[in-house]
Amino acid sequence: MININNLSFYYKKKSALFNEFSLELENGRIVGLLGKNGAGKSTLLHLIAGLIQPKSGEMSVNGYTPYSRNPTFLSEIYLVPEEFSFPHVSIATYIKAFSPLYPAFDHQKLNTIFEEFELSTTFNLNKLSHGQRKKFLIAFALATNCKVLIFDEPTNGLDIPSKSQFRKILVSSITDEQIVIISTHQVKDIDTIIDKIVVIDEGKIIYNENSEDITRKLYFETVASLPVDVKVLYSEQCPFGYKVIKSTSSMNESSLDMELLFNGIINKSI
Repeated sequence: MININNLSFYYKKKSALFNEFSLELENGRIVGLLGKNGAGKSTLLHLIAGLIQPKSGEMSVNGYTPYSRNPTFLSEIYLVPEEFSFPHVSIATYIKAFSPLYPAFDHQKLNTIFEEFELSTTFNLNKLSHGQRKKFLIAFALATNCKVLIFDEPTNGLDIPSKSQFRKILVSSITDEQIVIISTHQVKDIDTIIDKIVVIDEGKIIYNENSEDITRKLYFETVASLPVDVKVLYSEQCPFGYKVIKSTSSMNESSLDMELLFNGIINKSI
């Protein structure tokens, strides 16, 4: 469980990024954290991970204050950053050195994910491509079985098959005791696995809904032309006509188009 109450944060010589910011996230969720560049997504992830300290307000992650960096807290949270570097060692050496930091680390799970990602413990981390190193980091994170897993742009650098593998592996690897937060601009890579969407803009939450509630309220479809007899909440032109969001008027539900939804939210149409 993540509880943030009236949090304020700013960088030196800059205006407040967060001011009286509050958010509650429950375990058992895969949360999509969305926002434009500069909205504060990465800063929020770093606050949750205890890498930076709020200026004021309260923050609790599974009962711990993140910036206090209690050893138990640190063993139960893992952040996969957008940018990363590794020592000049083999994968096997890295695992031997760092897996003991996570009491719930599952070596069998790691080996299974390695098979999916076509990785070997004999590989030298700094001789791998960026995409291969990203896959290793994702695999290691999932194998820690940490209660809080944070992914900042996890699909950047992955090819199309690897993105599909990531979705499948993530869903099959986590439990209801965990919470996963994914921040990304590549929303089409994750829209089938997200079950809660949080959108922040200028340091404020402007949208916070469960995916199942969204598809009960909104209908997403592609049409040849804009309907004249039905109110369209938001539309975008596409090669086949228009992508539209409408209010649901029946029991029918559609697949969630997260990119279209995000654009509708940012344009204040949803």
